[in-house]
Amino acid sequence: MAPGHPAYGSGARSVAARSAWAARSAVVLVPAGLMFFLSAWGIRRQDAVWRDEAVTYDMAHRGLPDLAATLLHVDVVHGLYYALMHCWFAVYDATLGDALGAVIGLRLPSAVAMTAAAAGVALLGERLVGRCAGLCAGLAFALVPVVQQYAQEGRSYALVCALVVWASYLLVLVAGTRPRRALWWGYTALMVLACLLHEFASLALPAHGAAVALARLPRRTRRAWLLAAGTVLAVLAPLAVFSTSQSDQISWLMWPDPLQLLTFAVLAVLGCLCARVPVRSRGPIGLRALGLALLLLPTVLLLLLSNVEPAYVDRYVLYYVVGFALVAGAAAARLLRPAGVAGQTPARRLRRSAAVALVLAALLPVDVHLRSPDSRVDDVTAVAQAVRQISEPGDGLLFTPSRRRIWRATRPHDFRGLPDLALDRDPVASRTLYGTELSGDEIRDRMLASRRIVVAGDPAGQPADTNDQEIAKRATLRSAFVVCRRTRVRGAEVTLYVRVGGPGGGGRC
Repeated sequence: MAPGHPAYGSGARSVAARSAWAARSAVVLVPAGLMFFLSAWGIRRQDAVWRDEAVTYDMAHRGLPDLAATLLHVDVVHGLYYALMHCWFAVYDATLGDALGAVIGLRLPSAVAMTAAAAGVALLGERLVGRCAGLCAGLAFALVPVVQQYAQEGRSYALVCALVVWASYLLVLVAGTRPRRALWWGYTALMVLACLLHEFASLALPAHGAAVALARLPRRTRRAWLLAAGTVLAVLAPLAVFSTSQSDQISWLMWPDPLQLLTFAVLAVLGCLCARVPVRSRGPIGLRALGLALLLLPTVLLLLLSNVEPAYVDRYVLYYVVGFALVAGAAAARLLRPAGVAGQTPARRLRRSAAVALVLAALLPVDVHLRSPDSRVDDVTAVAQAVRQISEPGDGLLFTPSRRRIWRATRPHDFRGLPDLALDRDPVASRTLYGTELSGDEIRDRMLASRRIVVAGDPAGQPADTNDQEIAKRATLRSAFVVCRRTRVRGAEVTLYVRVGGPGGGGRC
């Protein structure tokens, strides 16, 4: 066909359109595909489940009336997440549960959510700077180890991160176009949902507010954002007020974990250095304004709050990694641009590419470790298996402290035939996470009537609870029992005690 023929021009335009569509699709699909691959890689973690995931599994498998009754007493801050997981497991258990197993079902929603977050980060970077920056931002997000960690965890943090990402995208979209009510409603709905899943998602609002203020947007747009933010806080307020009555749940928090602080400090410093690379933003909301605000403000505000009442855990503001990914992606796109573009030389590009490769190689051992059972504070599955191996039917069972009763939630069959000597009412009947226990004297009497007791407890060196029940357990074990066998697993000790002297003595190892 001759170049001058009308059909030739139409065909050329069609090819160009398809090429442009493919290029834009790659910006989203490549980071999303990488994120899903990294989420699926080692997701079972040898079927290891840690205590917080066990809580998710237990609460999601309670009936909705029992779940609602429990939330009135404990864990209301995660109530929406548990309800969503209840609905998810109702479908999953009936369809894929037998084929894939409970562990996959527990973590798959987080893997999908983090995949959506990576896609959103890529689109956000594209909107702020350009396609190459968006692609690099999405890849940077997926490659950060802490992102991969929570992509494989049965908790709400990946969902919250994804919602904050897409809310940020809608904010940038509405700021760069003629304000549309539907976009503001979408932004508000996503932030409301994020905050109801976890209250500290509200700390993304100051970051968004800073970006809006620095953008010098029209007064109408600023007022619309203030209305949206006020609506989010108004919807969140009743939950926030009610949850203060359950603040004892985070009484275990002390000063922030040094490793978590180091992770944030490293990403913050690297992010600030990346922000110094000259990059031109496309729209009124600048890359640095939004990226640095998301990277720094939520964590700094949470650390300041922790000076009043300890509350800092990095996963509570996991979405700060989005800010790092945006500035790092834009810097990478600029620094790794093709030779001959804007003064780039082949040697300089090679050196910079080698530096990136070295960083990725250094992260590989961390990525491998995250997929091992030792990467979490404990291993509920290993505890249950140790109890099964060390016990015989009829042996007494104790959990020390009582909150470690959650270790039996995911594998109750491994504890079958072992009477729980301290238990008064089980978790469902008592509308609690761990059940309620008898008085110290009653626990002592039950223990003395047993010849063998299996104790699942914290490893040596952990602070001991000082309530009457725990004191009675420790004192009775010291005075009337001897250690027969002990097994140490990740984050726990499982010990078999045998009665000596007195009625019921003479138990065998």
